[in-house]
Amino acid sequence: MGSEVGAQAARARALAVLRIRGRALAVALLPAAAAVILVAGGTSDHLVGPGWDAARAVVSAVALVVLLAAGVIALVVARARPAVSPTVPIAEDAAPDLYRLVRDLAERLDVPAPSAIALTPDCDSWLEDRTHPAHGPPAHEERDELAGAAGGRHRRTAAPVLVIGSPFLWWMRVGELRAVLAPVVAGTGPSAHPDIAAARRFVRGLDAAVATAVDRGRCPAFRLACAGIGWVARLLLRSCRQHAAEMERGVAAAAAERAQAVDYGVRIVAQEQVGLAYAGWDRLLTRVALPAWRMGRWPSRLDAGVVAALTELSRRDRLAEGFASRLGERPACDLLEEPGTVDEAASLLAARLFHGGPAECGPDWAPVDWSEYPEEVVDRKWRTDAARLHRVLDALGVRRAPDPTAHDPNGPTLSRVLDHLTTPPDTDADADTRATSPSPGTPGATPDAEPASRAPAAPAAPATEADAGIDADTTADTDADLHPDEDTPRTPRTATLAARLSAELAREEAAAPPAPVPGASPSGQAGPDALWDVDALPLFPLQPPRTERELLADHVTAMVCCAAMDTAGAQPGLDWLDGPTLLVGGERATDLAPRVLSLVEDGDPDPLRVWLSDLGIRPEKPVRLV
Repeated sequence: MGSEVGAQAARARALAVLRIRGRALAVALLPAAAAVILVAGGTSDHLVGPGWDAARAVVSAVALVVLLAAGVIALVVARARPAVSPTVPIAEDAAPDLYRLVRDLAERLDVPAPSAIALTPDCDSWLEDRTHPAHGPPAHEERDELAGAAGGRHRRTAAPVLVIGSPFLWWMRVGELRAVLAPVVAGTGPSAHPDIAAARRFVRGLDAAVATAVDRGRCPAFRLACAGIGWVARLLLRSCRQHAAEMERGVAAAAAERAQAVDYGVRIVAQEQVGLAYAGWDRLLTRVALPAWRMGRWPSRLDAGVVAALTELSRRDRLAEGFASRLGERPACDLLEEPGTVDEAASLLAARLFHGGPAECGPDWAPVDWSEYPEEVVDRKWRTDAARLHRVLDALGVRRAPDPTAHDPNGPTLSRVLDHLTTPPDTDADADTRATSPSPGTPGATPDAEPASRAPAAPAAPATEADAGIDADTTADTDADLHPDEDTPRTPRTATLAARLSAELAREEAAAPPAPVPGASPSGQAGPDALWDVDALPLFPLQPPRTERELLADHVTAMVCCAAMDTAGAQPGLDWLDGPTLLVGGERATDLAPRVLSLVEDGDPDPLRVWLSDLGIRPEKPVRLV
């Protein structure tokens, strides 16, 4: 470890953590020491008598119990499996140039090289210790753990793993990636110090022991013991929390100070690309990938999509001008032998982490290429949503076609949706509401039909909440006026339809089969799901559940798009920044959303009808649904 101020501070904090460990050991050995003294006094005829005999028996029993408990706690702390970040491992033969770049960087920084490289579907990079036996087979070189810095360079598995954000590889150039990774790689220097490494292992062991103790799947006979182990582990964690945090800050400061000697000027410019890559990645996931995941498709080239999204951003936003000119330089993904395969693996992991999808492909979970996205995702999404909308209208008893003379009166039409959501005259509002909202005693009526305005604005409620059995006819008008909210539909018909859509979607999601849990990986080691809690998926949800108003607006928009495609020759399209889009005459229809909101929120169909008329879309014609 170097002479940086941060490194010395980190070592001091690491020693403080180790002192806490030593004090805990001393407390565990104290009853045993007292028992030894009493036993030795008895054998030497110094501490004799009935009182001393009773004290020896009690103290010896207490010492035995304390030693047994301390041994169990120490065993759990040592054997508990520390948490590990879900990543895509990159073997050296799959990225020799990338490994060469990292080793050259470590040599320039005079620190040990990372033992391996892995990718994460996020815009971040860090070092992760994976030397625990649960993370892989033990290395033969680990026998020289107390060797010096020179020997540490040969212990490949003793060094931490370098985790790199996969969007960085596709958006950044090689020089920018090297500059961004310099402070991260420099952290292997302080990490190799024995005191810091021992303190980190102790803290990670305590954290893993707490997680093990709260495991609810254990036998009830062990719950009391687990509660005791968890209490001791949490107590020790609280004692060393401040020291551990300051130790990590010192390590980061030391790494940043050492990295200033390598590509410092380039790093300042590269940090701008980090922020831009984060913005593009977030936009791609929330606007483009999330609709596909909800349809049972996962885009297999997410990282390549980041480049397209950021290039489109540089074309639209003057603040991003000049960023696209960098694309002529060598991208960092060229350091991989098979970028497409790595991108596919990272894309599947992203779907698992951010959406909770299965870990393997299947009939209901298939990859989709960007060229197939409009047909496989956008078209299917719109037609599926439109079909769900008409199913709910059927359940509400809304007529298929208000005009019996219309062509194919039994077909699903946009006119049916427009006429139903249009606010009737005030004198007829209550009558129309009662006509379209079936009472609990009518066929096809369920308690799901209560309006969303009955409850406070909240994300899309599950079916159990929608089945509360509140009378929709007597509360819709009153609550819509007394409790206005931007997330709650304002008209009675809209509120009823939105609530039923929310309940229908919740039932479909509840009826979906659970994702299969894969077993071990082909290499024979524990698969990635074995190292993190699959029950907590998605680990990083992208967005909260859609509100009822948003859900209804999405379904009405889908119905309008279906009518445009089937009656006016429009096409589904993909916008890298906005996701699914409608192409009319080869141009994006950017003015549809406010007209749909006017219908959904105010019950005013005139702006949307004018828009449909201008584009030649015929709402009275039936559309094709899924």
